[in-house]
Amino acid sequence: MSGFVGAVQFLTRIPVRTSYAIPHSKVVPWFGVVGALIGAAVGGVAVGLGELVPASVAAALAVVAGLLITGAFHEDGLADIADAFGGGVTVERRLEILKDSRHGTYGVAALTGSVVVRVVAAASIVSSASVFAAFVAAHALGRTAAVLAMRSAPPASESGLGASAGRELSPIPTALGVVAGVSIVAALTGWWVLPLMAAAALATAAVVVLAVRKIGGLAGDVLGAVEQVTECAVLVVVSGLAMHHDLWWR
Repeated sequence: MSGFVGAVQFLTRIPVRTSYAIPHSKVVPWFGVVGALIGAAVGGVAVGLGELVPASVAAALAVVAGLLITGAFHEDGLADIADAFGGGVTVERRLEILKDSRHGTYGVAALTGSVVVRVVAAASIVSSASVFAAFVAAHALGRTAAVLAMRSAPPASESGLGASAGRELSPIPTALGVVAGVSIVAALTGWWVLPLMAAAALATAAVVVLAVRKIGGLAGDVLGAVEQVTECAVLVVVSGLAMHHDLWWR
């Protein structure tokens, strides 16, 4: 279970302490499961507040709760990537911008867009059960997508998460972690998992292809962008599915 604890440490601001450093090879396979737990917490906030305030307010506060739980970890990556890819002319300049902790116009626009899409998509879902399922699926598939990206694309440099984690991952534990994340979504959403997986795959592919073109591969910030774009895509797809279909257990 050390990998699970390490994933909680890495992906959230929950104060979990260990007496030793847990290697990425054990931590990364748990990303999908921990993502599902984060999504459950965010979805719980949305459902609970949805009984007290308008859906738009509940959705906004749920997204804010997610930001607090994760420390806006992935949002920072998305903003950095937007600044680098939007403002950098050369590969060297883009990599330099990625190392800058400040956010520019492109980064702020991307960050704002991500929050707006998530809030509006969640607020448009009428069923409380579907809202809960949407957040669990979005967070689980978002982190699972980042794991798959590590296995499918080269690193942009010889250091950083994109390089070290990709080299350290073992095929079997990683595959089991991916299956676990997808299985949680499938158990909760039934056949919806198929279009949700398709949306996640397209979102991941778009970010990875862009990263390879712009900087030659993956970096830690790219993985954050993968999570964010996938999370948004999944919530948008659920908002469409929920207009015409109920969850299998409803």
